[in-house]
Amino acid sequence: MGFRTAVLDLDENSPAGMIAHAHIAADYVDAAGIALLVEECEAITTEFENVPASTLAALAIHRRVFPSAASVTVCQHRAREKAHFLQSGVPCAPYFVLEAPDDLQKVAPAHFPAILKSSTLGYDGKGQINVPDAGSLAPAWASLGSVPCVLEKRVDLVAEFSIVVARGHDGAMVHLPVQQNLHRDGILAITQVPAPDISEQVAGRARDHAKAIAASLDYVGVMCVEFFLLRDGTVLANEVAPRPHNSGHYSIDACDVSQFELQVRTLAGLPLVTPRLHSHAVMLNLLGDLWFVHGDTAVEPPWPTVLALPGVHLHLYGKSQPRRGRKMGHVTITAADSATAQSVAQTVAQIIGISPP
Repeated sequence: MGFRTAVLDLDENSPAGMIAHAHIAADYVDAAGIALLVEECEAITTEFENVPASTLAALAIHRRVFPSAASVTVCQHRAREKAHFLQSGVPCAPYFVLEAPDDLQKVAPAHFPAILKSSTLGYDGKGQINVPDAGSLAPAWASLGSVPCVLEKRVDLVAEFSIVVARGHDGAMVHLPVQQNLHRDGILAITQVPAPDISEQVAGRARDHAKAIAASLDYVGVMCVEFFLLRDGTVLANEVAPRPHNSGHYSIDACDVSQFELQVRTLAGLPLVTPRLHSHAVMLNLLGDLWFVHGDTAVEPPWPTVLALPGVHLHLYGKSQPRRGRKMGHVTITAADSATAQSVAQTVAQIIGISPP
């Protein structure tokens, strides 16, 4: 699109840094690194939700920074985020905030079974523990270091899905199609678009909720809202990612405008257009485990065999070392219909050694 890019990332082998016009190898709170980023950029965003909000606030003194530090402050803290959902008129699962030992005794037995989640620094299943009953709560909290947590009541969910929304400086909003997601061990494994189990009525409610959250945060940029669909048809907000999201990666290959182009448009103040889904898609997340299916020595999966299949788009992120549980890339399968995309995705899964969709 004709823009220069700069990346601030401490990792000397940062995948994004290697393809940017400028790579500033510095920590997120390094004053000299932040000063260099200000020199390089006219507009600044974040692709990682745990960048300190204080850094974004410092950058915003000199440059346009979206999303704002105030928005990220809400999204970085589960208790604040859930409170914001309710203030915005968006329902979420019943929850209880734990901040002090006395709080453990205040949780009603009816709140269990539940999931204990650390209020900060939790993603991809990290900082989460199942709590089946009241007797399990104290040891679960201790195992997380007795840090502030949210105890979320388990709900009878039928499906998980998400919506990526882009909001401009002028309040204009567009969105990607609804994405149905399957998580394994707390990490996104598969995304399907169109979402097979999400009716248009449910999708409409979720879109309204996502837009309400974005508007109430005065958000500028791309954000993803994850939802639960319950057995009785209720739609609950789960969490917000203040950035382009793994579940929206399929848009690179299946839409005429990807979530990443939308992010650039919001930063540059360019017009937002609603992305058009031109192909049905299944996205498979590629974790480092796939390099170790035959033992402890890392072996590259058979990508040539995968790429011989129709409609297969392989995206490897350039990370130097595969590790179990580490996101190494994704593969998107596009087709003229969902059945074909699903069939090829199952073949891909079988070839590389992951559980089929």
